[in-house]
Amino acid sequence: MRYPTVTEFIEAKRDRGTHNADEIREFILGYSRGEIPDYQASAWLMAVYMNGLSDEETFALTEAMVESGATLDLSAIPGLKLDKHSTGGVGDKVTLAVVPILAAAGIPIAKMSGRGLGFTGGTIDKLESIPGFRVSLSQEEIVDAVQRTGACICAQTGDLVPADRKLYALRDVTGTVESIPLIAASIMSKKIAASADVILIDVKVGRGAFMKTLPQARELAGLLVRIGEAHGRIVHAVLTAMDVPLGRMIGNWLEVEEAAALLRPDPENPPDGRLRDEVAHIASKGLELTNKAKEHSVSDLIESGAAFRKLVEIVEAQGGDPAVFDTGRPARKSVPARAKRSGFVTSIDAEALGRAAMHLGAGRLRKDDPVDPLAGVAILAPIGSEVRAQMALAYLRHDGSRDAGPIVDAVQNAFVIADEPAPLPPLILGEIESKSL
Repeated sequence: MRYPTVTEFIEAKRDRGTHNADEIREFILGYSRGEIPDYQASAWLMAVYMNGLSDEETFALTEAMVESGATLDLSAIPGLKLDKHSTGGVGDKVTLAVVPILAAAGIPIAKMSGRGLGFTGGTIDKLESIPGFRVSLSQEEIVDAVQRTGACICAQTGDLVPADRKLYALRDVTGTVESIPLIAASIMSKKIAASADVILIDVKVGRGAFMKTLPQARELAGLLVRIGEAHGRIVHAVLTAMDVPLGRMIGNWLEVEEAAALLRPDPENPPDGRLRDEVAHIASKGLELTNKAKEHSVSDLIESGAAFRKLVEIVEAQGGDPAVFDTGRPARKSVPARAKRSGFVTSIDAEALGRAAMHLGAGRLRKDDPVDPLAGVAILAPIGSEVRAQMALAYLRHDGSRDAGPIVDAVQNAFVIADEPAPLPPLILGEIESKSL
């Protein structure tokens, strides 16, 4: 190492210098073992936030984070193993539909997901809205679940990429979360440690997402793909629009219910078109990347009932009660947000509805905040709908313990109503794939 002290290592990045792989490895593993204090790691994170990392530095950071803990051994499971990741958005329940579809096609999936923070939801919180569903599994239980049902969706295990957990906690309190190299290393270290051969990434873009602009999202997607290539993985990134909520339901149980309904079609109650289209696009890409597209199609896997049956298997394997898909879970209080005028819904502010759902109890401002699994917002008038004044645009679902008045106003203001209809905004904004494809 060129720097005899940690202070000099930090100063090098502060002064726009570069680190080699050995230096980054020594720093990250030292921090993970508790040999480097939080205040020095925080200083380095801020230096990275201000001055960035090269691709080579980011690859080395990812590798060191993987090396900080155990890796999931899926070698006993035949076939290409797939993982799917979303950067998060309002109403994003795509994982809940895509995983059963691909698992029904015989693609093994060990998916580790996170909890929600702020106005975007987390897959783990959504799954915990299913009575009895276990998200905390050991590595042995994860492998067993994939061998028995073809898929597992769970929380990150305690011994997988511990450096990422420590660094993320620091980023969250030091104003360094938005660093694209740090985001990319965090995402990809977990995917690589989980031993996925194929990594399918949905990068959300817009008001209701973490990445607000398309150039920013392209930068992140490109870096994610390059990290995967450097580690011998096949990676495909899809950039999808998140100015408008995805689907008609926002909130943990509401989103599970909507995803399940998409997997068992009802001609009298068709799924939201944009949600259906995104699920079909991403699932089709998963079939293609794992060489299953000639054997299966997304429409056949859904219409035959195979995808919904696979969802039931996954839920049962992790202790959940799939009967809830038939009985439902109604919230105690349901309050309408009504249209202030007649016309056509031309836009819906995803972030505003995400924040409304959060304040109703569906999300958390701090990591230790409790979540109401039944709270959220149910949209009745998606973009393109013709509405009359005082017609319900959405219903606010909550436990009755809070004053929903100000939240009703925010939801009303999130809907833009005009005299003439407007075309739907584009859904797929671009794709970036591994050069090896």
